Amino acid sequence: MLKLFQHIRFSTTRLMFSTIKPPWCSNLPRPQYSSLERISIPSQEWFQVYRVRPNVFAIYEPYHWEETISYLVVGSKHSLLIDTGMGIGNIQKVIDALVPSSATLKVINTHTHHDHTGDNWRFPGRLSGVDSDFVKQNSKGSIEEAQNEIKPGMMWETYLPEDFNPKNYRYHPYEINNYVKENDRIDLGQGQELQVISTPGHSPDSISLLDEKQRLLFAGDVFYPGPILLYRPETNLQDYLKSLEKLTEICSKIDLILPGHNIPNVEPKLIIKAAQAIRE
Repeated sequence: MLKLFQHIRFSTTRLMFSTIKPPWCSNLPRPQYSSLERISIPSQEWFQVYRVRPNVFAIYEPYHWEETISYLVVGSKHSLLIDTGMGIGNIQKVIDALVPSSATLKVINTHTHHDHTGDNWRFPGRLSGVDSDFVKQNSKGSIEEAQNEIKPGMMWETYLPEDFNPKNYRYHPYEINNYVKENDRIDLGQGQELQVISTPGHSPDSISLLDEKQRLLFAGDVFYPGPILLYRPETNLQDYLKSLEKLTEICSKIDLILPGHNIPNVEPKLIIKAAQAIRE
């Protein structure tokens, strides 16, 4: 009886939303996804999962206007989840489907804006991030910021998980267990490691991760194709420019930028253009 009541309650809640496809969603997925293999995760339709490299997966949330992307890098000894998404779908179930032994999983945040830490709470004891007051404040969670992300028109509600209740949506508190800094390396086994690069500006705790062996740069929100939000109180434009310039210096080491929004396959030359544009 309780399960039946819960099902009726969630179904009624879902009727509060419109199922009409919002205009911003009309051309999704973006054309850049057509060259990537899509991996089916039937139990989690909120996400679309794409293989970027044989061991690298983009976990895309196309049904929210922010189009957040998290990444999974599968190593021989450890796997690394880069960001945990909005917390609307259950990203842990996606990881479990892709990596049979989640006991070897590590999790790191490129920064702690809530659209990238929504499911942090599902990974206790495994979280890495930057040691800063900004991180400590964000790790307390927030109801208000979560509710601000599900206002009318921000989601295509048809794809909301069946158990998603908007009234209960919040960013749960979490605890960072391991702090990282510039030039730290995250070992995934058999010579595969990711180098931490401090890239503040968009937020004071922003980092990028360089996979030099596979020539990939996970850039978080430091750079992505589309309007980059640089107006929040924690934004520092001078730091942001320095971070872009730092990344232009390693463009010769990378073939692909994997950002935190929109598309997971960006040409490195675009970050050089972005640095020039913000200088001007």
